[in-house]
Amino acid sequence: MLADTSENKQTMVCGKLTGYTLLDIDSVGARFQSFWTQRRRSTSGTESAELNGERNSDDSESSDDDDVEIEDDIVFLRSLDPKEWKKQDHYAVLGLAKFRYYASEGLIKKAYRKKVLTHHPDKRRSHGEQICDTDSDYFTCITKAYEVLGNQAKRRSFDSIDPEFDDFVPSANSHSKENFYDVFSSVFKRNERWSSRKRVPQLGDENSSFEHVNRFYSFWYDFDSWREFSYLDEEEKEKGDCREERRWIEKQNKAARQKLKKEENARIRQLVDNAYGCDPRIQKFKEEEKQRKLAAKRAKQEAIRQKVEEEEKERRAVLDLEKKEKAKQAAEARAKAEVCKKEKEIYRNSIKRERDLLRNTSKNHNYFINNQSELVRHMVEMDKLCELLPLERIEELNKSLTDCDVAKGREVFLKWVKELNEKLEKDKEELFNLSLKSSVTCSSNSNSKQWSMADVQLLIKAVNLFPAGTNQRWEVVANYINQHSQSSSEVSRTAKEVLTKAKDLQKSDTVLKVETNKQAYRQFEKMQKQGTAVDEAAPTERFETPAEMHGSIPWTAEEQKLLEQALKTYPVTTANRWDCIAECVPGRSKKDCMKRYKELVEIVKAKKAEIGRAHV
Repeated sequence: MLADTSENKQTMVCGKLTGYTLLDIDSVGARFQSFWTQRRRSTSGTESAELNGERNSDDSESSDDDDVEIEDDIVFLRSLDPKEWKKQDHYAVLGLAKFRYYASEGLIKKAYRKKVLTHHPDKRRSHGEQICDTDSDYFTCITKAYEVLGNQAKRRSFDSIDPEFDDFVPSANSHSKENFYDVFSSVFKRNERWSSRKRVPQLGDENSSFEHVNRFYSFWYDFDSWREFSYLDEEEKEKGDCREERRWIEKQNKAARQKLKKEENARIRQLVDNAYGCDPRIQKFKEEEKQRKLAAKRAKQEAIRQKVEEEEKERRAVLDLEKKEKAKQAAEARAKAEVCKKEKEIYRNSIKRERDLLRNTSKNHNYFINNQSELVRHMVEMDKLCELLPLERIEELNKSLTDCDVAKGREVFLKWVKELNEKLEKDKEELFNLSLKSSVTCSSNSNSKQWSMADVQLLIKAVNLFPAGTNQRWEVVANYINQHSQSSSEVSRTAKEVLTKAKDLQKSDTVLKVETNKQAYRQFEKMQKQGTAVDEAAPTERFETPAEMHGSIPWTAEEQKLLEQALKTYPVTTANRWDCIAECVPGRSKKDCMKRYKELVEIVKAKKAEIGRAHV
């Protein structure tokens, strides 16, 4: 509080106080360690006065240990056997049983001096006590106790096997789980004295954080114990007579220490494992971690679902756009097709109208004939004009014939017929020359002969007569041409030449085939007009086709399809396979089907061999 001001003095505000600042201060030093140990152990007021001092400070120890009461049990001391001094409790011998490893060096010295002043043999003799043998006197045990506790290394060795220490490890049962903090808290506090590292983390309670629990178990799973068991050595190395014996003793002692050290580490590990298995916080943290992972998984799945929905939405939008575009294109195509259809319909109606007008005009003028013998020829020529002339030319011809007398009309009609025939002849010659050029080129490569128009007509007739599927078709066609050709004595066609010429005709314009057929028909008409008659008295002579000469009837395309379908329907594993296949092909026997199958196999093999040679 601030002092009150007098009446003659005035006060004024010079500034504002800053806010409070919280600082984390780490307490250090031996004094704080002693205080913290006292607080954790909950020692009494008398014991706390002894535990507040620093072990390494003799001045402070002398002031703190003055009021410590040291026990002196004469009955216990007289019961000691000097020969079994290693099995005795040195803290109890010096009267420090309640202090044990908390006793400072000053307190140990004080207790030893008190024992010497009270139980030294000379003191006891002065009081009239009879002492026969000083070596068997219990004062030897007091001396051994101080030799052990007064030496830092030996005291550490004795503290490691403290007979009052409880090595009990609680089991992982239902009782330990229900009373976890009561059962394990005292056990961990009892065992933390063996830690080489200071600031041992405490067990905590049910409100402890995950970091605190994780730090606690990490510390105890990596527990570094200073406990060693050299005090239990069966033999002392210094008692060996020679160096070899001392080495052997050291080896035996080292093996025994390692075994005990291993058992101690296993005990600590078992303690930590049992505590970890019974700790309710671990189960809580695992459940929280599980829920966190499930939440993360659900969030990830939700993100994936949203992404899929977005992609699906985008895909649908693209599909809708494409659908609209296709619908638009389809509408445009339909509109275009409708326009084309209308244009075609208009063209078709126009050309039909013009053709009907031309035919009616010709019919009204009696086809522009002078005598009856010209009627058929003029009718044929009129049909050619109607079928071959385009719309513009027909309109022009109709205009020329309109309002025209018979003589003038005949002149115009013959003129147009002459122009059309000349054009057809010119086109025919060009196509024929083109065909001849291609045939000459192929024949020059394959050393074949030129084809005449009659041979071309025979080839077309033979190809139509022996359709695809005929056994050895092109050999049959070649034999047919060689048999019926007028120049068969001079030229002999092979199957390869026939196939090459057929391919050339297929590549060329189809008009050539039409004209060839028409020319054959005209030759037939010419022969009829010349009065060629068949001798009715002579018996008709039947010429066998090349297929019949070979002893087989050609397979039609329909029969070939039925055979292929039957081969697929009835596999090799089918019983009476060929009987079933023959039933599917009307008019064909089992033998015919098997023979045709073998022929197809040979054709396929030949094609594969030809392809292989072509690649090579």
